[in-house]
Amino acid sequence: MNDHTHHHSFMSIALEEAHLAAARDEVPIGAIIVDSQTGEVVARAGNRTIEYADPTAHAEILVIREACAKTGKQRIPEFDLYVTLEPCTMCAAAISFARIRTLVFGAKDPKSGGILHGAKFFEQPTCHHKKIEIIDGIMANECRQVLQDYFKSKR
Repeated sequence: MNDHTHHHSFMSIALEEAHLAAARDEVPIGAIIVDSQTGEVVARAGNRTIEYADPTAHAEILVIREACAKTGKQRIPEFDLYVTLEPCTMCAAAISFARIRTLVFGAKDPKSGGILHGAKFFEQPTCHHKKIEIIDGIMANECRQVLQDYFKSKR
């Protein structure tokens, strides 16, 4: 399996989580964490901020928590994170603290993103872990569309 097919396959799973989040009337963002050694999906989630009444219950935070709980470690440098939308600054910090190996995301978020936009967290001197590989644009159209459809239904 080449890298593009590999990334596409994992992003498809994250996109499934985004659709499930939309069905729960949550902002449709989905994420998964993959063990880079085995290719196993070890955690998957969609946003649950409304359901949990928790503003930190972003998909990225939820999968990081689950992967750390499963491994019993606070740092998981052998894991890759796939998320449908560019992470916000809060999630970027969590990704850094967890020492995620690779971040792969679909749609860019010029309004609230914290990786390529806004705070550009990984470029800040206060960021402790800057050796993360970032790949963006995987299934960007599909990831953007689920968000557009969700917000269109709210208007």
